Amino acid sequence: MNPLRRFGPSPLPGGTAPAARRSRLHGACCLLLACSASAFAAPPTVEVVSTGLQNPWGLAFIDGGRMLVTERPGRLRVVQPDGKLGVPLAGLPKIDAGGQGGLLDVVADSHFDRNRTIYFCFSEPGPGGNSTALASAQLSDDATRLENVRTIFSQKPKVASSAHFGCRIVEAKDQTLFLTLGERFSRKDDAQKLDNHLGKVVRLRKDGSAPPDNPFATKPGALPEIWSYGHRNLQGGAIGPDGHLWTIEHGPQGGDEVNRPEAGKNYGWPVITFGENYGGGPIGEGITAKAGMEQPLHYWVPSIAPSGMAWVTSDRYGKAWVGSMLVGSLKFGHLAHLKFQGTRLVKEEKLLPKLGERLRDVRQGPDGFIYLLTDESDGRLLRLLPPS
Repeated sequence: MNPLRRFGPSPLPGGTAPAARRSRLHGACCLLLACSASAFAAPPTVEVVSTGLQNPWGLAFIDGGRMLVTERPGRLRVVQPDGKLGVPLAGLPKIDAGGQGGLLDVVADSHFDRNRTIYFCFSEPGPGGNSTALASAQLSDDATRLENVRTIFSQKPKVASSAHFGCRIVEAKDQTLFLTLGERFSRKDDAQKLDNHLGKVVRLRKDGSAPPDNPFATKPGALPEIWSYGHRNLQGGAIGPDGHLWTIEHGPQGGDEVNRPEAGKNYGWPVITFGENYGGGPIGEGITAKAGMEQPLHYWVPSIAPSGMAWVTSDRYGKAWVGSMLVGSLKFGHLAHLKFQGTRLVKEEKLLPKLGERLRDVRQGPDGFIYLLTDESDGRLLRLLPPS
């Protein structure tokens, strides 16, 4: 069940996206950073912790070296330190699994050792279709079921779509929760409007209410949960070394972004983007900048389809890695390693370029190691190891 096999590189799937518009020279320059030499004399390897997961999506660390893993079809499992998978936990709410939807992210409360509370997000069915929802629950003492399950937030409106749920949960240092929300693909223009939750980052108290210091808490016609807007489909989020929220989001064809969302700011989608329509051609006016709209700190052309991100704070991989960011690629199946000075990218390299599996989540564990989830029908939980 858990051979703890160590895998080296395997072939990278071929194929690249069409070239971006010539005006996007900055993106091409950013790509040159990927050629930087590795901090290691030899590449890192991966160790298999668990196999047999069906499209795993989110990973959380609880007690005694155990982990929680979500499977997109609607299952939540406890993984033992030796990699053994538990049976699916009872008590989940009704989930509209299909397409990109299902049971998605999960995090443990910062005081899990005292309250056994977790938070998870999922595609919630309802009148009009579905939307991203956030729930809280307590893990039972015997770790077989969820108790006191309560949906504390539901994205409005519900939409008949199976795409762009977003759905990363991040607990901030002030104990509030950030939740990333996609614009559901068919409703991209709503990302620019404040009367809905589509294409937004929201900030919530742990009971689901909006903190009174949210930027639009008192603005007439705006939803009080909104923290930032103008996003497309955010699938990565983490608190950075600077104490602020950082996110990654999917562009269309090109234009995947790294952002540091600030209160009340507009991140441009779909008015400005470094991507283009699927099949080619500009989106809207085909512009990449506009007054009042924020620029990404980094973007990828062509798209890598980023999902899952973590900041390295341990010295397991050497001092050079401390303070750097790791981002999983669904499209190319590699791990992007980014180094920032403040908000300026100074280096990017590709790790595990021949892994050949979709990387859905990236987390640093309490043991200081980096853990990865591969989004496959026979998905794996992996541990990243420095070279021997």
